[in-house]
Amino acid sequence: MAVAYTLLVLFLAVFVAGFILLVMGAINFDFSNSEIPPGVNQPVKLRIIHIILISTAVVGKILENIGICSGVSFVRYMQGRKTLGVDMKLFIKDLWFEKVPVRIYQPKVPSATQRRGVMFFHGGGWVFGSLETHEKLCRFIARESESVVVSVGYRLAPEHKYPAAYEDCLHATIHFMNNIEHYGVDPANVIVCGDSAGGNLAAAVSQTLAGRSDLPKLRAQILIYPGLQALDFNLPSYQQNRAVPLLFRECAAFYLLQYLNGDASNLEEVLEGSHIPIDIKLNYRKWVSPDNIPEKFKVRGYKPHVLLDCTTKVDETVKRFCEPSLCPLLAEDAIVQQLPESFILTCEYDVLRDDGLLYKKRLEDNGVRVTWYHLEDGFHGVINSFNSDWLSFSSGKRGLDNIV
Repeated sequence: MAVAYTLLVLFLAVFVAGFILLVMGAINFDFSNSEIPPGVNQPVKLRIIHIILISTAVVGKILENIGICSGVSFVRYMQGRKTLGVDMKLFIKDLWFEKVPVRIYQPKVPSATQRRGVMFFHGGGWVFGSLETHEKLCRFIARESESVVVSVGYRLAPEHKYPAAYEDCLHATIHFMNNIEHYGVDPANVIVCGDSAGGNLAAAVSQTLAGRSDLPKLRAQILIYPGLQALDFNLPSYQQNRAVPLLFRECAAFYLLQYLNGDASNLEEVLEGSHIPIDIKLNYRKWVSPDNIPEKFKVRGYKPHVLLDCTTKVDETVKRFCEPSLCPLLAEDAIVQQLPESFILTCEYDVLRDDGLLYKKRLEDNGVRVTWYHLEDGFHGVINSFNSDWLSFSSGKRGLDNIV
């Protein structure tokens, strides 16, 4: 018995040591392949957050390899396990809009007039994120702007491929607008808002509703470092910030492919730009081009990328890349001209920076009023860190105050 016990302890010790070494090795690899530019304030905090995210992903992958659970499921579990208590200033309720789960935040303070309504779509690359991951953010927006906020728990990839997330956000928004009298919201003062992938969804929903005559017009769209196109992953911001946490260039393409196809088998073609035929690229070059990026954003190590053609096989796989409900930057002028007033937030050290800059130009060229706020020291995901105790960033709070 004693020998068996000793062997068991020895086995567990070796297993734990090996597990730790695997995690540390993966962290070190990711750590050495990442870069935090000198313009980012509090770089040590960003490094710590990055290490936490890497560790979670690595542990998830190990658990998947030994058959306990999928890596994606583990990361989702870890992201959503924090629960907040009662909010003294808000009524909070979980509901279903049709078949879509939502969480509604309503200020408790009585209002003499109808409130504004905010449909909020969370970020997370269409793969991660939930009502829980953006709970603090939605509470803050509801409290500080005295708005009714509806957070949408749309279906996630790769289990639910495009257009599932878009359809959930669209249907939830339409349901809210059709039943708006129940929530004390002014039908002429409804806003769509989202960060990252959620910004993509907000832009797509806004475009779809722009031509609807049976619903009130949206008052505005708020796009927080949105991803808006998949034609060119070699724009200046993708090159300059390719290894800056919290969103690497490769990860941005990976998540989009997960949303589109449920796999990332064409990742290399997408990154090098050989996933779209040249004639299609040239057709959209009036909207997706480094030429439309202000020169001041190109000085930090940008090199023009040579256009590549693609194989028929790859083209067939990703042919939906040009649909505006996936890539809102590619919508026709007739749609863009009908869009509501817009707020776009971009971060200097973010691969998605240029998506926001290109959309800003498109909107302005089509007569849409745009308020643009650029965080010179910001990085992708910084808004969600506004209230993360000792891992908070002043730039995140600054950005959120401007959103409110």
